[in-house]
Order: sequence, then C-alpha cells, then structure tokens
Amino acid sequence: MQIVQLDEKIYKNQPFTVKYRTKGYYDIRRSGTTFSLEYVPFGEEKELSFDDKLLSDWLDHPIALGAFEGEAMLGFVEGFHEKWNNRCRISNIHILEGNRGRGTGSALMQAILAAARESGARMAVLETQTCNERAIAFYRKMGFEIIGFDLYAYTNQDPERHEVRLEMGLKL
Repeated sequence: MQIVQLDEKIYKNQPFTVKYRTKGYYDIRRSGTTFSLEYVPFGEEKELSFDDKLLSDWLDHPIALGAFEGEAMLGFVEGFHEKWNNRCRISNIHILEGNRGRGTGSALMQAILAAARESGARMAVLETQTCNERAIAFYRKMGFEIIGFDLYAYTNQDPERHEVRLEMGLKL
C-alpha cells in the first residue's frame, strides 16, 4: 500500500457515498444541566449511508491523501488546518468497501496526523455520528476522545433518529 497526496485538479468535488453497518448507537441523555452517554443496541443491524464530495469548496486549503495498491484506490482522508484555533479538522476518512479491516484506515489516519503535526497544529478534531459505532471505535483506537456533541446539527430530530453529531479530538 502506498499513501500519496491527491491532486486537487483531479479529485476536487468528486462525489462519493459512505455506507456503513451499525448494531446500535450512543444515546446522549440529558438530566438537568448534565449529560450522559450510554450505548443502546438496535433490535437488528442497520445499514446507513450519506453522500459527500471530496475536496469540497468549504475546505480552507485542504490536504487529501489516498491509499493505493497499484492504480486501485483503497481509501482516502482529507482535512485542513483551522488557522483561527490551530487545529487540524479531519473532514473525511473513507475506506472503500472490500478494503476495510486491512489497516488502510490506520495508515491514512497516521499520515494525516503526521501532516497535522508538521503544520504545527495543536490538535486534530473530527466529527462522526452517535450511530456510527465502528467509526467511534476506530477513532478511539487511534487515540481520539469525545470532546463534545451537537444534539441538533443535522435536523431537529437528531436525538430521535439516533444520529447526533459527536466531536472527537486528539491532542498532538
């Protein structure tokens, strides 16, 4: 496997779909002014998905790295240095189906974290959803911890949909 920087001229605004399976979600429960997080299994495994674009216009001077075996892309990661607070925001990491569980995600994460350290960023941050239990487990394995959440980032029904935005971070 080889990790290379992706050419923005080729990959900018390339659409992709993320599909993942989940057996449960992390329920954020409010009690007065405090919150707790508790894992709740679904009755059966669900497949969820979302669409996005690589190197979207909202990213400020992004970096995108791809993992390749020969000409075949296995996955990619993208992020950018948030100058105002000196953090690297990892905006996407995606391993294409059939390539998961082979170390590709770890290699890509290590590569973007190395780039973040090189840029002088003090921390790496990313967003995931409370229902993406495998992503949460992966980020924890990589050293990230939950640093915040937004109960209504996507819709006014996020808690009921069990899809609340989690912020995770890693001090560099």
